[in-house]
Amino acid sequence: MQVVRFMDLGLRNYEDAWAFQTEKHKALVDNKLAHRALPPKSYPQDHIFLVVEHPPVFTLGKSGSTEHLLLTETELRERGIQYFPINRGGDITFHGPGQIVGYPILDLDCFFTDVHRYVRNIEEVIIRTLAEYGVTGGRIPGHTGVWCPPVPERADAAPEEDFWKKNRKICAIGVHLSRWVTLHGFAFNINTDLDYFNYIVPCGIADADKTVTSLAWEIGAKVPMSDVKNSLKKHFCTTFDCELVES
Repeated sequence: MQVVRFMDLGLRNYEDAWAFQTEKHKALVDNKLAHRALPPKSYPQDHIFLVVEHPPVFTLGKSGSTEHLLLTETELRERGIQYFPINRGGDITFHGPGQIVGYPILDLDCFFTDVHRYVRNIEEVIIRTLAEYGVTGGRIPGHTGVWCPPVPERADAAPEEDFWKKNRKICAIGVHLSRWVTLHGFAFNINTDLDYFNYIVPCGIADADKTVTSLAWEIGAKVPMSDVKNSLKKHFCTTFDCELVES
């Protein structure tokens, strides 16, 4: 069983967190190259599961379109929102306070070499965490991430007309792999201010039957972030069949 270090960076500027995870990613790749003559799992690897909150920032994946950012540079500055094009998959998304961003940095040669299974596993961690709060999470073919299905019986409730009739994205996922070592990860809306998503076309999806949501909206109350992190850790261990140690 692989050992993964859990690190909570707290509130951290996106650029600083990006540099930190890139440094850790490079260390795993370098260690792998140094032991290239040995089979995987025959030498220690420093797998890490980072979680962090960011100040408001939009990130654009390498397959995304700049047209999905609906603000000018001036408007971004006026609203105090940063913007970064990055090397993960996917389109544009938002990170900000009240959202848990997870960056697993894993050498998949020590787990399984299947990128689709890796993404499905991340989704499964989120789905199992949501279930602890009585929230149904699932998948939509062709759309990576975790979605809450329509709840027509709540159609007259806030926050907006037809909100509960739509498929609602609660967790976005975008990853990058180099030599089977993972980078980037997921953005899980907990107590997130959803108004920020009005400034982008989230994940490049403009379908009328889809929107974004948060755990707080789904259950009608704010949620302690520490409780959600504990659930994530538990289900990460189970899903990835690993031991998680605090760091």
